[in-house]
Amino acid sequence: MCGILGLFGTPWQTQARTLLDSIATRGPDGRAVLELEDAVLGHTRLAVIDVASGQQPMRAADGRYAIVFNGEIYNYRALRRELEQQGYRFLTHSDTEVLLHGYAHWGRALLERLDGIFAFALWDTQARTLFAARDRMGVKPFFYSAHNGLVIASTLEPFFQIDGFPRRLDYEALRDYLAFQTVLAPHTFLREVRQLPPASWLSYDASHRRIDSGRYWTIPTPADRAPPFEELVQRIDSAVARSVERQLVADVPLGAFLSGGIDSSLMVHYMAQAGARPLKTFSMRFHEQGFDETTHALAVAQQYGTEHHVIDAPDIGADQLAAAIHALDQPLADPAYVTTAELSRLTKQHVTVAISGDGGDELFGGYPRFLDQDSDHPARAWRAALHWLIERKMMPGSLLRRSLSGQDLLFYRKVELGPYASSRKSMAQYLSPAAWPQCHGEKTLGLWTQLIHDFGGRMDTASLMRADLWTYLSENCLMKTDRASMAHGLEVRVPLLGNDVLDAVLTLPASAHFDPDGKTLLRALARKYLPEQVWNRPKHGFSVPLNSYFNGPWRRICEDHLSRIETLAPFLDAGAIRKLWHDARTGRASKRLIYTFIVLLIWLDRHELSP
Repeated sequence: MCGILGLFGTPWQTQARTLLDSIATRGPDGRAVLELEDAVLGHTRLAVIDVASGQQPMRAADGRYAIVFNGEIYNYRALRRELEQQGYRFLTHSDTEVLLHGYAHWGRALLERLDGIFAFALWDTQARTLFAARDRMGVKPFFYSAHNGLVIASTLEPFFQIDGFPRRLDYEALRDYLAFQTVLAPHTFLREVRQLPPASWLSYDASHRRIDSGRYWTIPTPADRAPPFEELVQRIDSAVARSVERQLVADVPLGAFLSGGIDSSLMVHYMAQAGARPLKTFSMRFHEQGFDETTHALAVAQQYGTEHHVIDAPDIGADQLAAAIHALDQPLADPAYVTTAELSRLTKQHVTVAISGDGGDELFGGYPRFLDQDSDHPARAWRAALHWLIERKMMPGSLLRRSLSGQDLLFYRKVELGPYASSRKSMAQYLSPAAWPQCHGEKTLGLWTQLIHDFGGRMDTASLMRADLWTYLSENCLMKTDRASMAHGLEVRVPLLGNDVLDAVLTLPASAHFDPDGKTLLRALARKYLPEQVWNRPKHGFSVPLNSYFNGPWRRICEDHLSRIETLAPFLDAGAIRKLWHDARTGRASKRLIYTFIVLLIWLDRHELSP
């Protein structure tokens, strides 16, 4: 894993080395800049594969192509053999050089051959064009701006460091953040910067300053019927085993996050099966009742003889909270980010690469909300009549939820805040009168609507699961893991999102995952391989006890930032948010919602934006 940077025809070429400093933690093992005619490529390296000779930026022997790359290509050895048969000669043993020659040989079609997690940018010095891409699920981030040339980077942070780069707030990103607690691609908090969506490519013609982009892979349509259950379980077993084995390639120490849940425990099983030695595992112990899963993790560690490390959850005080949020390039209101960052920091003391079970819930039906379909909430005349009365302010907006049906109701449930006037989920009530129109609230569910349309048009279980992959999974769960781990120079791999698994699972009908309970397939594997106490218990998320922190170590920092809303965030309604804080602490309002605003305010304290 690494940090990448590129400047093409911009007035900021000379700032490249300074900008690399802002992503230094993503690559603590090396830093380099390649200056070409009207192009500069920068790279910070976390050395994992070919430690001795895989340095970047890397240039082809004939000088035409140069590349910066963040991620890992797990099938690079097979691709290398193909290229060698075509006459290409390799000077390193790195996956980076495979990308370099692979693009020269296959062009954009290279992307269809890659199994990995990646964001890379490849500059053609002859054509003066850039080609870039992001992996299927968006595990690795990619940001770009065509403001005054082209700038690309692994995170948003370098754009805050560019002298004279506009820091104007993107109100649509703010809208998405308040609705979903994260920013959805292509938006970012900076109006002049975009995110490349998952499974997408980008090309830039420097001569004409023209950008093109598109998807190179799409989530497939599910089949009508699944194979017999035992055959299906065997197929998934083989796919996950292959994916884990493929992702163990590394020239540095490797371990696994082990929460004690099904997903991470299965990763340990397949690592042991593939012969990973020594097998080091890491879990975090919480002292609050209902948050600790240590005993389940220990049972798995003992079964597979791992070198297990139990990390006591630290007392995350105000300083730790502020430091973790300041390290984010964009606000993320997932409370588990703070503890994931601490787990990553301590894990890095032992290994450079960690295997994670991320993606299991999203890919295999781990959330009951996937079963809540639009057909379960048919339209009724009384609902339509109630909605008519609410719109004309003849009935209170607090009744809005009861007036909705079908997709409208499911969308309402999906957001924390949205375009619902006078409802308790009204986003407008927390924004200044001038800010709300700029958010284009009617587009709050635009990406979801488009994805649902692309996946069949109905909000049934199949389309809900698929849309989740390119929204909640990519821009919340995977962003959390990437930022938390890379802040400490730790690479995290996600075998459940490898190509073998995606290809085996995404063509299945949704019913294959719910028979009768969610996660049917992974539970079957868990029953086959894991201790009963792991799979025979309720689902448990990796979170933090917000109530304890709000009324304890975080109270002062929260109230300090709440007192400065007018300065930090003039686009917010200070009075409404302070009231929300009071109500949340006393149990009368959503703690997750006030946490969303707290994160935003602490983040803005470091990343000042102009309206």
